[in-house]
Amino acid sequence: MRVSQMLLPTLREVPAEAEVVSHRLLLRAGFIRKTASGIYTYLPLAQRVLKKIMQIIREEMDKQGGQEMLMPIIQPAELWLESGRWQVYGPELFRLKDRHERDFCLAPTHEEVITVTVRNEVRSYKQLPLMLYHITNKYRDERRPRFGLMRGREFIMKDLYSFDLDEAGLDISYRKMHEAYTNVFKRCGLTCRPVEADSGAIGGSTTHEFMVLAESGEAAILYCNACDYAANVEKAAATPAAGLDPAVQAGQLQEISTPGQKSAEEVAAFLRVEPCQVIKTMIYKTERDVVAALVRGDHDVNEVKLLNALQAINLELADEQAVRQATGAPTGYVGPVGLANIRIVADPEVMALANAVAGANKTDTHLINVNPGRDFTPDLVADIRMVKAGEPCPKCGAQLQEARGIEVGQIFKLGTKYSKVLGATFLDEHGKERHIVMGCYGIGVTRTMAAAIEQNHDQDGIIWPAAIAPYHVVVIPVSAKDDAQMQLAEKLYQELNRAGLEAVLDDRPERPGVKFKDADLVGYPLRIVVGSKAVQEGLVEMRQRRSGQTDLLPLSDAVDRVKEILPTL
Repeated sequence: MRVSQMLLPTLREVPAEAEVVSHRLLLRAGFIRKTASGIYTYLPLAQRVLKKIMQIIREEMDKQGGQEMLMPIIQPAELWLESGRWQVYGPELFRLKDRHERDFCLAPTHEEVITVTVRNEVRSYKQLPLMLYHITNKYRDERRPRFGLMRGREFIMKDLYSFDLDEAGLDISYRKMHEAYTNVFKRCGLTCRPVEADSGAIGGSTTHEFMVLAESGEAAILYCNACDYAANVEKAAATPAAGLDPAVQAGQLQEISTPGQKSAEEVAAFLRVEPCQVIKTMIYKTERDVVAALVRGDHDVNEVKLLNALQAINLELADEQAVRQATGAPTGYVGPVGLANIRIVADPEVMALANAVAGANKTDTHLINVNPGRDFTPDLVADIRMVKAGEPCPKCGAQLQEARGIEVGQIFKLGTKYSKVLGATFLDEHGKERHIVMGCYGIGVTRTMAAAIEQNHDQDGIIWPAAIAPYHVVVIPVSAKDDAQMQLAEKLYQELNRAGLEAVLDDRPERPGVKFKDADLVGYPLRIVVGSKAVQEGLVEMRQRRSGQTDLLPLSDAVDRVKEILPTL
């Protein structure tokens, strides 16, 4: 391709709307343009990258026995009502009506459609297992689309669904997809780590997220260098708390005046105790009731764990008015002792406290010598706290480390969650009807492109891994006015293309510096400069984008040298 014929609207200024590196560089390098909030047009260079990522995905899915199909983006509400997710998915679901006032949605995912499709086509155990996938646009009405392609309202996604006879079959399918995902991201040139995660609105028992490690990542992950444990902070398990020391004598419950002391840290300092001796009581509202969540004062509530423990659909922190209405006390002075008509969920480490401090449900007042079991009994004890770096690994006890990550894929064991509610069954070898056991596996294609930039860039622009670069090499004649240089550049460009290499010829009548800057910004893995030495001595300059290594080599060796270097980039 000749740059003079390309749609390549590079920008010199950093767009004000761009918050993260990938967003800035995709805009500046002429890959995307904003159409509406969270919705982008993919220009030719972006489309080339996306097609390469999709091809890698297709090859790895097919290798594991996946069969590609295509499902509709517009889905009838009846399917979502049948599965019970029409309300569960909440405001992120784009809903619309047709001219007959029938309800539809724009698909954020395809569990309903694929399950009903298999329900209608599969009758016998002889037709299983099945692995079906498609690559298509998805839609989620994000409250605040941000970070460019990281969190948009329209995006491209691959999802595969497995259908097995039993849990043993699901285990095999899950392992196949785990291997396939590992290969996909490795082939895309990404440093990626699978971590335990929460299944969210998709549901299911077991799930792993594939995280591209990058400082700009939205998600925090905890991992252990001594073993293979890794988890999203939303999922990371706390090490079981030690039991109460039987030698500790329970003190007498007593009210203490604590004027103006609200936070656990303030109360601990005022009463000269450690924050870990304070019971932090947080009031939440679910779709059913009001809940008090108890954690130690040095810990924070993990709202994802709490939501799952409560088996709730919605969870939100109560505001000041709601707290007063539910407890009779202002925020900062609420405690579990004497709370009426409120469900209490306590973290196990709260139950291991003795002679603790807690709010007295009175303004400017706390209680000391609070003992769980004697002074209050929770309705539920569950791990509901955030785990932090430095704590013991729940698997081996070594110290946990923290990193930032960008989720680019997730795999789920769904079991019979959807096959039961949607009636997807088969007849086994004994003629008995059984529910199909399912899994689902998603890769964010557009997000993978953005994540690749977050992990591969410098101050000059993008550094594409060769496997997903829009083009492999750019040929730059120093002077477009020099006929000899242009002829040699043209000849090299043609030879590269005949050799099956994806080459660009920058034939624009621009200064060399402009061409070099654009080449670095776009991120071609290799740059070959044809200048006066090419005309006089038959030598060209080859520069590797990632390392910056520059070599002079004979023009006649350039094609072979590109073939040799490219697999290493």
